[in-house]
Amino acid sequence: MHHHGGETLGPFTLHRALEWSPDWPFLVGCALALGLYVAGTVRLVRRGDRWPVGRLIAWVLGVATIMLVTNTGLNDYGMVLFSAHMMQHMVLSMLSPILLLLGAPITLALRALRPAPKGSGRGPREVLVALLHSRYVRVISHPAVTIPLFVASLYVLYFTPLFDFLMRYRIGHIGMMAHFLAVGMLFFWPIMGVDPGPNRPGFVMRIIELFMGMPFHAFFGVAVMMASSELVTTFSGAAAPPGTNLLNDQKIAGGITWAFGEIPTAIVLIALTLQWARSEERQARRRDRAADRDGDAELAAYNAYLASLHKRGQRATDAG
Repeated sequence: MHHHGGETLGPFTLHRALEWSPDWPFLVGCALALGLYVAGTVRLVRRGDRWPVGRLIAWVLGVATIMLVTNTGLNDYGMVLFSAHMMQHMVLSMLSPILLLLGAPITLALRALRPAPKGSGRGPREVLVALLHSRYVRVISHPAVTIPLFVASLYVLYFTPLFDFLMRYRIGHIGMMAHFLAVGMLFFWPIMGVDPGPNRPGFVMRIIELFMGMPFHAFFGVAVMMASSELVTTFSGAAAPPGTNLLNDQKIAGGITWAFGEIPTAIVLIALTLQWARSEERQARRRDRAADRDGDAELAAYNAYLASLHKRGQRATDAG
């Protein structure tokens, strides 16, 4: 199904874009991601622990979005049309990561992996914990790194010859797609805040971090829409579906980038608002529980205080 050389794809249609067209590295990766997550969930449930079904759904949807842009006709069109490639880029960098992070994979791993037996050195769980606490992870997940990385993934890739170089090789294309996903995961990880991590900003900071990345993203989309010449050479008239206007297609690619920023922003804000409300509720419950525990003590102290006042009053009347 992969079209190479002289064979050209027909005009882009939704039907053709959604046709099954397996890309093995991504197919295997998605199967592993799904299998491991389900195995972790099953282990927790068997043990008698609860794992929120919403997290499982979010993870499945996240993996499904990756499948949708890498194992379908869209991936073939992504080789010859800038607009199709941009759809892949946007989903992989801004939609899949949010859904996957809402699945809380790190939390699941920490709960599902058994601690290594005493004296046997490090097991996978110990390695994961060490990694989460490592300076390396603290640095690469810091907003001073994730925001520039997120922005550079757009500007550096398409405004330099890098994109054309990577697209020449199959491994370059696979690496680029994996990079989009990884950078998206890093950018949204501290912002979503479902999973533990070294950088845990408060809710207001998270919203600020989200809005620091987005204008660059929108501006890039506008810059691509306004460009009067072709930015990359990969997408040529020879390879494109017959009757494609390449400059028009590039404008569509810019429009997709520009418009797509709204989707993750909306999802993240809704998720953050719910988390915020829940954490407020939890704090209120905690205060209530504390009051229940200390309430009796406080009441006893108050009664003792009243009794002492009464005694003093008594003394005063006796003296008089």
